Amino acid sequence: MSLVWIILGLLLLVVGGEFLVRSSVALSFKLNISKMVIGMTVVSFATSAPELLVSLNAALTGSPAIAINNVIGSNIANIGLVLGITALVSTIGVDKSFFKLNWPVMIFFSVLLYIFLRNDSQLTSIEGSVLFGLLIVFLFVLIRAAKKEDVIEEVDESLSVVSNFKIILWLLIGALALYFGSEWLVDGAKDLAKALGVSDAVIAATVIAIGTSVPELAASVIAAVKKEKALSLGNLIGSNIFNIGSVLGLTSIIKTIEVTEATILNKDIYWMLAFATVLLPLVFLPRRMDISKYKGLLLVAAYAVFVFLAFSA
Repeated sequence: MSLVWIILGLLLLVVGGEFLVRSSVALSFKLNISKMVIGMTVVSFATSAPELLVSLNAALTGSPAIAINNVIGSNIANIGLVLGITALVSTIGVDKSFFKLNWPVMIFFSVLLYIFLRNDSQLTSIEGSVLFGLLIVFLFVLIRAAKKEDVIEEVDESLSVVSNFKIILWLLIGALALYFGSEWLVDGAKDLAKALGVSDAVIAATVIAIGTSVPELAASVIAAVKKEKALSLGNLIGSNIFNIGSVLGLTSIIKTIEVTEATILNKDIYWMLAFATVLLPLVFLPRRMDISKYKGLLLVAAYAVFVFLAFSA
């Protein structure tokens, strides 16, 4: 039964996330916000909402391990699973912003999270405020860079003519779906952990992380098949930065998150740091500035090892 609740919870989170993104973008058009800012901020925050609700729900209901490993596991899955499988479908080109801005910032956020957690085995409201504040600074730098390069963000312009009634309705549907989806997912994850005799942290880093990465995986694979240039390593790196800065940042501002399971600091966070770090040599060796099928296979294999060790420990 726990698997049923997890599947239903994930489905509701996908539905809720989609309605929240649509309503947020439509509302932004009403407020005359530019397409570029909508694409780089509004959409990014809205797509992080499912993970935020899961972590917040877990923290408030006494499951801090799920709150933390929901993010750590998602960051590992984004690189090992999503990027790996997408590269197997089609080689991914990498632009210069990868090593000039995106990758260094992801490493910085990852290491900062490690330092905060290792320091006193908790993420306090002050530390959360620092993470969220730095995310805002990062977004400001991104927007300035995009303006200089005249970057045009892909935003659904049909949402600019949506009625106020629809916007409110979509917001309500999104909010309700996200609320109940996070409730069912966290409850199902706790029950599944008990049934399998593993910790909440293991389920959060694997089952929940894979589940919340499925929409992103589907979108990336479809884009790869269609040979769309919009497919970008920067999108996945940006997602990892957002997970730490907004999901863990905002959650810990509301409630301090304590590290209750040793595997989080002894193993899981090192896996996250390793996957983040290995991207640099992968991009440059042996062929520069691309993630080829062979590199994708290496990432997927490494992710499979991570999942295997998580359950066999």
